[in-house]
Amino acid sequence: MKTIETLFWTCLIVVFYTYLGYGIVLYLMVKVKEAFGKPRSKILLGELPEVTLFITAYNEETVVKEKMANCEALDYPERKLKIVWVTDGSNDGTNELLKAYPRVRIIYQPERQGKTAALNRGMEYVMSPIVVFTDANTMINREAIREIVREFTDKNVGCVAGEKRIACKEKDGAAGGGEGLYWKYESALKSLDSRLYSAVGAAGELFAIRLGLFESMEKNTLLDDFILSLRIAQKGYKIAYCDRAYAIECASDNMKEEEKRKVRIAAGGLQSIWRLRSLLNIFRYRMLCFQYISHRVLRWSVTPLCLFLMLPLNIILVMAYGDGLYLIFLILQGIFYLSGMWGYYLSTRQIKNKVLFIPYYFLFMNVNVIKGALYLKNKKGNGVWEKVNRAS
Repeated sequence: MKTIETLFWTCLIVVFYTYLGYGIVLYLMVKVKEAFGKPRSKILLGELPEVTLFITAYNEETVVKEKMANCEALDYPERKLKIVWVTDGSNDGTNELLKAYPRVRIIYQPERQGKTAALNRGMEYVMSPIVVFTDANTMINREAIREIVREFTDKNVGCVAGEKRIACKEKDGAAGGGEGLYWKYESALKSLDSRLYSAVGAAGELFAIRLGLFESMEKNTLLDDFILSLRIAQKGYKIAYCDRAYAIECASDNMKEEEKRKVRIAAGGLQSIWRLRSLLNIFRYRMLCFQYISHRVLRWSVTPLCLFLMLPLNIILVMAYGDGLYLIFLILQGIFYLSGMWGYYLSTRQIKNKVLFIPYYFLFMNVNVIKGALYLKNKKGNGVWEKVNRAS
């Protein structure tokens, strides 16, 4: 029974640390660093560098006009902002619509090979010292490019991660409500990570790199943004987090669509752990390794297993010891799972309750980590993924 107790407490500690403990530790470490370290001086922009706004797309005719209006409204000199669209296998009206914009360079290939292959192909044509990546269906704020460029005045910064924000909140169901709350917490962690040492990865909705640091990735890469940004960090550069540059994206249309996205991210996360396995060397990467394991690796590997193992272990311990602390834990777990199930029920009836969406979305995320592992095992991944329908 001692083994069961040890396993239960280990699982509890891992789950707590992954989702709450790391945030607490991170916050305290940042406060200590900033209390005894030198305050960051205000960064002044000099001569603005040329920037390429890089967009990969597949059948995005419904958003081309809105996206281009967004691009043309950006507060950056037109002569210094190049716009590149790599349309990977698009067979709708995307290319025809883009031809109406003289500023756009279209790089088209009729065979669809996936986002990473399109990114590798398109980067061969980029000459600007800074490349800003964004998705076709996300809109970025007017000052985003200037704010990103400002971060690159620090020579130690090799990548800048913008902030992802979820729109359509007044219409949110479980997908939008859960994703929106998740990204608020995730953004807070990214900001603290960056203030401590380096953000741990970038989101593809908006991030930027120095051109000279780009390396072609394996074509079947599922999380190109994460792999690209972490490989830059492995070279000794920092990933700066800039919440003044943000991308707004609508939530998934429903939980079925959100599942597609979560499974892809989970599968890509496991793939990334293997491809970035050298980053697990704490003696070489030190603080970056600590942040990477705490913020990413645990979520994509052992923590979901620990979460779902806790319940049967708890039941065994209550049967063995009866009343006491283990009974309290079992009651709390029961309430949590029942709340998640009720949140699921409400979502199927289109009844909006963001309090109950939290346990539902939390359980949903962890279930999809396991589904992602099964996907990776069975299909291996080829870099091509089914598009997710977004709420309008």
